[in-house]
Amino acid sequence: MRFLFYTHSLISDWNHGNAHFLRGVMRDLDRRGHETLALEPAGAWSRENLLAERGPEAIDAFHRDFPGLSTTIYADDFDHEAALDAADVVIVHEWSEPALVARIGAARKRGGRFTLLFHDTHHRAVSASGEIGAMDLSGYDGILAFGEALRERYLKAGWGRQVFTWHEAADDALFHPMEEPEEGDLVWIGNWGDDERTAELHEFLIQPARDLRLRTTIRGVRYPDHALATLREAGIAYGGWLPNAEVPRAFARHRVTVHVPRRPYVEQLPGIPTIRPFEALACGIPLVSAPWDDAEGLFRPGDFLWARDGEEMRTHLSALVNDPAMRAEQAARGLQTIRARHTCRHRVDELLDILARLRAPSRKTA
Repeated sequence: MRFLFYTHSLISDWNHGNAHFLRGVMRDLDRRGHETLALEPAGAWSRENLLAERGPEAIDAFHRDFPGLSTTIYADDFDHEAALDAADVVIVHEWSEPALVARIGAARKRGGRFTLLFHDTHHRAVSASGEIGAMDLSGYDGILAFGEALRERYLKAGWGRQVFTWHEAADDALFHPMEEPEEGDLVWIGNWGDDERTAELHEFLIQPARDLRLRTTIRGVRYPDHALATLREAGIAYGGWLPNAEVPRAFARHRVTVHVPRRPYVEQLPGIPTIRPFEALACGIPLVSAPWDDAEGLFRPGDFLWARDGEEMRTHLSALVNDPAMRAEQAARGLQTIRARHTCRHRVDELLDILARLRAPSRKTA
């Protein structure tokens, strides 16, 4: 089958985690003999910020790291109808422009022979519901929501005919254990951004690292000056943006990492951890997580440690940093769960099953 993905960007993962998952899905589809193409708009903010910060070399690095992936940057005069006519499956990400979302849906309603899916991997359905509610999804065959709580939100609001839970996962062709020389104790890879977890970052990351005097490195973007000053005062090294292709090596060079979810997910979309814990556990690094509700049972007890507050985070981090056997045991358990349940290969299996379910009624009535 020919898969067409409308994405904010495949090339850039600057503050754009969906690129991580999409790359893995496309690579697995290609491996199975399907054809894939991503379309991304000219002027996409993620790619533009990446170019401004790192220059064209960052774009070249994407093509070196993912040589088999195909992507096209489209401008206003792009012939979307021709691209749609050549596709069997079209998946449109929710960061696409509303007018384009409606245009693609209209092409499907006019008799387009492709299966059309809308893919939501963010919290705007609850934090900015007016934006999602204004999208014209009437021509879409189904919705892919990256958690059961988000799926229920779509159903309750009447935003889709058929809505499926489709979690993100780790691209285990990229994220796997590596042997690297040790550089530090704790690494955290994530973006500051929007004050959605400022207090949580202080309680579960910055203060424990400072109090325990851990050799700590933070990588990510959108750190305001006051955040950078706080990191310096805590003795934490800040390294800026890190290409996702280099993240496994960063994990391999440290003893432990943490997960600090954003508040909208914790409070309004339980059961959605976002992609970071999947990727970390796939690399075989022990993880300690700030509170969130694993409402769907994605993980087993012991895959990682839970910290209910900053004090418990300090206790867990101290134990893991100082106990190699404990680190090895927990890392092995988390890795086992990822390999059994949460890779992009598993998500492609799920996607193909969803497509078969959507097409079954038309085959029966043919």
